[in-house]
Amino acid sequence: MKIRIFLALCLLLTVNACATMRKSTVVSSQPININLSCGDAQPNKFVGLDYGIKLNVLDGRSSNAVLKMHDNYLTSMPQCSVYPDVMSFVPESTRRYMRTMGFNLDSDVATDYILTLWVKEFNISYLSGAGWSAVVQINVEVHDRNRILVYPSVLAVGRYSQYGRGDDSSIASTVMSKAYTNALEDIDWDRIAYFLTKSSSPKLEMNKSVTGDGNTALESLVIRWYIDSTPKGADVSMRVVSSTPEVKNTNSNYVGSTPYESTETFDIKGLTYNNSGNVQIEVVCEKAGFVTQKKRFNLNQVIDQKEISTKFNLVKEE
Repeated sequence: MKIRIFLALCLLLTVNACATMRKSTVVSSQPININLSCGDAQPNKFVGLDYGIKLNVLDGRSSNAVLKMHDNYLTSMPQCSVYPDVMSFVPESTRRYMRTMGFNLDSDVATDYILTLWVKEFNISYLSGAGWSAVVQINVEVHDRNRILVYPSVLAVGRYSQYGRGDDSSIASTVMSKAYTNALEDIDWDRIAYFLTKSSSPKLEMNKSVTGDGNTALESLVIRWYIDSTPKGADVSMRVVSSTPEVKNTNSNYVGSTPYESTETFDIKGLTYNNSGNVQIEVVCEKAGFVTQKKRFNLNQVIDQKEISTKFNLVKEE
């Protein structure tokens, strides 16, 4: 009987000791203070772009808590403060990052593109034996001024980890800030700059569509027109004939009489270098007393040759 009582007392003391140790583990230590910062961008990499870009940053996080997990604490999370606030820090630091690279963020609103960043994840965790680790995920989209998506949704991800104590705010700040900087570096800025540059040749921007804003190489391409006939003095008209849904057919438009000579640029909405093979220019030549004649020119060849030149030998009506 005495032995049983002794064993029960020993068990009770053991349980109390474990509970005391457990409580000592749970006791909060110093709060975690995370100070956010951003690394430097490559200076002047994109100076001289033809168009500017507006920045729009949105919060797409499922939780506003930056500290996701801390396994030094079994029943509660330590107090964590973040300065500046994430959704104040990200827009400000991204603008500074982009300006350093040379992007124009204060250009003409009529021609600017729009960069939208959705902050999907911005958090840090601490694991005993592994230290601090952080992850930042930002969804990237680019629209033209007509809100047409030109750069599809792409996820940029930044990660960083470093061993250290669970109450070391300095290391936590470094890890979180470097993960954010890595996310910015993961954005394909070269691809974004591509849309803000007017290429010297349509072949270098095969999928850029003519919108009428003059922001494509096609709209800057000068085409020489020379239409002649025998006899001269015939009326010349032309229209667009398309077999692709991106470009609409047009009605005939009178442009002058033979010999007709001009230099003009393209203003065919929806035209790209890639779909130009499915678009034709129909030239019509007509004169009283003569049979009306038509000729069609494939725009892909016209773009490469930079010229539409032809002569009509008119035949008298019988």
